[in-house]
Amino acid sequence: MTDYLHDFVMTFVPLFIVIDAFGNLPFLIMAGEEMDRQHKTKMVNIAVLTATIVGLVFLFVGQWILGVLSIDVQEFGIAGGIVLLVLSIKYMMTGHMITAVKEELVAVVPIGTPLTVGPATIATLLLLAGQFPIWIVLVSFALNMVITWAIFFLSQKIARFLGHGGLTAISRVFSLILAAIAVSMIIGGLRSLGIIAS
Repeated sequence: MTDYLHDFVMTFVPLFIVIDAFGNLPFLIMAGEEMDRQHKTKMVNIAVLTATIVGLVFLFVGQWILGVLSIDVQEFGIAGGIVLLVLSIKYMMTGHMITAVKEELVAVVPIGTPLTVGPATIATLLLLAGQFPIWIVLVSFALNMVITWAIFFLSQKIARFLGHGGLTAISRVFSLILAAIAVSMIIGGLRSLGIIAS
């Protein structure tokens, strides 16, 4: 029992850190600032479902998929970083991250992936699956997704507390942070591939 608890902690904590549900809250609020309550809830559900599916796919067949496509996790990170960078620049220029699309799209990209389950989470899942029993990694990931859903769901209350002005101000600041995260993902991928020096 002690060994199982140890393995659970050693798999749950790294996943909780890399998924960073609290850190992603501002981006969730920013993306859904012009949606009503029903559409925001739908966006949260789709985002968490997308993240869960992506995580499970890579947990069980990730190495095989990347191998078949000849894609490194680092290359996946560069692609995700470029997507986030484009979206953050668009928000800074227009005040809208996504324009005239359904909540399904913004829920899938960028919230579901690569923000919630992106290169860091995928790499962590692949690493943990090689070190611990797969069922323990699966339980830890599933519990993290439940916690993420709960945190995302409460974002509506946080948005109401901050008000429109507060949301606008925070959204502008975090659009810059999102751009910085995107650049970091790109540089990290390039460095891991040896394209740029460490």
